[in-house]
Amino acid sequence: MGLLSHLGKYVLMLKLMFSKPENGKMYWKEFMHQCSEIGIGSLPIVIIISIFLGAVTAVQTAYQLVSPLIPKSTIGLIVRDTIVLELAPTVTCIVLAGVIGSKIASELGNMRISEQIDALEIMGINTRTYLVLPKIGAALIVIPFLIILAAVLGIWGGRYAGNMSGIISYDIFDQGLRSDFKPYNIFFSLSKAYTFAFIISSISAYFGYYVEGGSLEIGRSSTRSVIVSCIMILLADYMLASLLL
Repeated sequence: MGLLSHLGKYVLMLKLMFSKPENGKMYWKEFMHQCSEIGIGSLPIVIIISIFLGAVTAVQTAYQLVSPLIPKSTIGLIVRDTIVLELAPTVTCIVLAGVIGSKIASELGNMRISEQIDALEIMGINTRTYLVLPKIGAALIVIPFLIILAAVLGIWGGRYAGNMSGIISYDIFDQGLRSDFKPYNIFFSLSKAYTFAFIISSISAYFGYYVEGGSLEIGRSSTRSVIVSCIMILLADYMLASLLL
């Protein structure tokens, strides 16, 4: 299947998602279940990655700033902007593409192979609305909160690592943290978060929903969903940086 065929099926899937729910309570229950699965399930890996990203950024920044003319408070400023603008949204979402994306693709792929999706359609349920839309909606709600948490923990990790290693004290780090702050950077980071959340959830749902073959194809479609999601995240990252910065 060519690129245009995949793109057409992907757009058609997104278009057919939006229909009136057959049972509002059932759809709401599925939406809340997906919020819990995506948010709580991804929390440990996000916490670990964020703290160590901030710590490594602080240590490496201090290693690069060898000139005595540059104040040490610059470390706090660089850690803040690097975490908020790039590491928290982009690196975290690339990891989430593997954690969340593979889960969504394998879940829908298993339902397709076991003919559960066909059974739901026979019952008159729009499976795209019931199965795909709650996953995308939950990702758009939960992933930005995970990115905010990643940014906070990343800055805290850099602050703590800098002090523990004797590179920079808390007071000097906080001085750099507060200097020259631009609220627009938060908007830019959240723009990335919502864009990447949609990419991860929709692409993974597409590869899982349209999987064909046996159980072996579920693993292949899950792998393809992660690869395509990561590529699209990096492409979107470049495009957003070019348009918004």
